[in-house]
Amino acid sequence: MSPEPLLLIPGLMCDRAVWQPVISELAAVRECQVLEPGAEDDLAAMASGVLRHAPERFALAGHSMGARVALELLRQAPGRVSRIALLDTGYQARASGAAGIAEARKRQALLELAREHGVQAMARNWVQGMVLPARLADATLIDAIVAMFARKSAFTFARQIQALLQRPDASAVLGSIHVPALVACGRQDNWAPLAQHEAMRALIPGARLAVFEHAGHMAPMERPQAVARELLRWLAAPA
Repeated sequence: MSPEPLLLIPGLMCDRAVWQPVISELAAVRECQVLEPGAEDDLAAMASGVLRHAPERFALAGHSMGARVALELLRQAPGRVSRIALLDTGYQARASGAAGIAEARKRQALLELAREHGVQAMARNWVQGMVLPARLADATLIDAIVAMFARKSAFTFARQIQALLQRPDASAVLGSIHVPALVACGRQDNWAPLAQHEAMRALIPGARLAVFEHAGHMAPMERPQAVARELLRWLAAPA
């Protein structure tokens, strides 16, 4: 019997391109399917949309917002998920008080930039804090990230931001996981830092934590071979 396919979910304003370098490493051992979250303004609705097109049973990996969608998918259909990997992400609801207000303002400023000057201009701004600083001079990497964002609209950006600002706390979902689980991030991910992933690992029974050296938030594009290596190890773990 062939192993179940690997379902890969991209994050905010991302598409297949965020996973493509990793798929190139994984395709020889596992069928890979990429399902993008839609333009819904709710993570649970995004998860429902993904489930409608997903195989009956699958291994599941999400990056950034895609990992939050993966957790909502697991909340809705735990029996369909054979294992789960959560990369460069978080699990808590938006903070209350000043911290939550500051996050909303930061996201709103990026949205206004996208509306006034275009998504590409916004992406050029956004990417400055999302990759390892030394990689900002890597035109191939940066252009690929910016082009990926530019394939989405400001409307989609607005809807996905709203979904993230209204994100639910997923602590209970993490505690309910009883399949092979991987939590991983770039060492220099300043948006979803290592400490956040250590907390997630502590909530998931038997989870393994992996850290990608010399990578920021966009680890699958920054260090695809390292990411693929950890995913292969996770896929090989006994069920």
